[in-house]
Amino acid sequence: MSEKRILIASILKPINDTRMFEKLGLSLSKLPDTQVHIAGFQAPVPEAPDNVYFHPLFNFHRLSVRRFLAQRQYMRLLEKIKPHLVIASTHELLRSSQEYCRRYGAKLMYDVQENYALNLTSQGHYPPLLRQLLAFGVRKAESKAAPDVAHFLLAERSYAAELPFLPQGKYSILENKYQAQGGYSTPATPVTLANAPLRLLYSGTIAAMNGVFEAVDLVEKLHQQDGTTTLTIIGYCAQSQELQQLRQRISGKGYIRMIGGEHLVPHAQILQAISQSNVGLLPYRPNPSTARCVPTKLYEYMAYALPMLVQQNPLWQELLEQHQAGLSIDFQRVKADEVRRRLRQQRFYTAGAPHSVFWQTEEEKLLSVVKTALSGEASINNLFLDKSK
Repeated sequence: MSEKRILIASILKPINDTRMFEKLGLSLSKLPDTQVHIAGFQAPVPEAPDNVYFHPLFNFHRLSVRRFLAQRQYMRLLEKIKPHLVIASTHELLRSSQEYCRRYGAKLMYDVQENYALNLTSQGHYPPLLRQLLAFGVRKAESKAAPDVAHFLLAERSYAAELPFLPQGKYSILENKYQAQGGYSTPATPVTLANAPLRLLYSGTIAAMNGVFEAVDLVEKLHQQDGTTTLTIIGYCAQSQELQQLRQRISGKGYIRMIGGEHLVPHAQILQAISQSNVGLLPYRPNPSTARCVPTKLYEYMAYALPMLVQQNPLWQELLEQHQAGLSIDFQRVKADEVRRRLRQQRFYTAGAPHSVFWQTEEEKLLSVVKTALSGEASINNLFLDKSK
């Protein structure tokens, strides 16, 4: 078999992105006689196998002329690498990828990391009319590319029902489960917090919609009851106004520290923060864009047997109860004394860290789908269509 080239590309995600590099990229690098190329936003180049190559092409603000010029950079990269398989990780790269694959007979996959149209209409980042126009444009691009997409990779189970452009039988569900890193070891269980100082953690995207201010509210109340309680906020904030507001809010509070903020934080540093904390927070404000999704950090926290405080949501609550992984609360109406009492009294992860939260099962599906695509078979329909539902 001659060497095959795979390009995984995103216009907004960094080249060291957890899903693009640590999950898709490293998994695909295990295929024999295969080069894996990762193109994305500029970020530190991580250590990787010899057959993994990085292309830090993009560096711009969200609303920038340079964002539109990025398509030209991407087309040049396609012509240079000549990949046999393109995995587009954002809708903005679909058209260019589609044109390239038609011209050279390459295969195209679409890694659907988010329901972008729903996000645009429900998250309120833009004025109402602009939201609708942007969402329409996104959905049009996805629908137009769908006939040429050999296979769709879905980061959430819910997308199978939500996405109108998705052809039946042409998708695999690859959830954002935890890819164990070097140095990871199975945590000691069961977990009790009877006497330990509460070390709370908010990790990932720093945003009001994701509940960062609710996290601050909670730790302020808990700190009043127990002065040993602390909060670590670690991640990147894309909204400068929200970041300024957060800095003002935590100023002078030595028991709250923030790592990152205006810059991306390496995933290894986030995992280190998880290992040093004993309560993980998922204080998401209720929103249609997140209601049916499982946050990546939920899998990460469970892999480290980290007890969690999670915003009330039937899907998340079911996972918590199944693994004794934490408490489901309403962060908008939280009673700190009751939360503290329940954290102190309950035993968590009595059956150990759950095996179902690890990436290995998703990797097996990914490798089989990609092997079939690269083999030149006429169709990969119905491969690993999720039948557990």
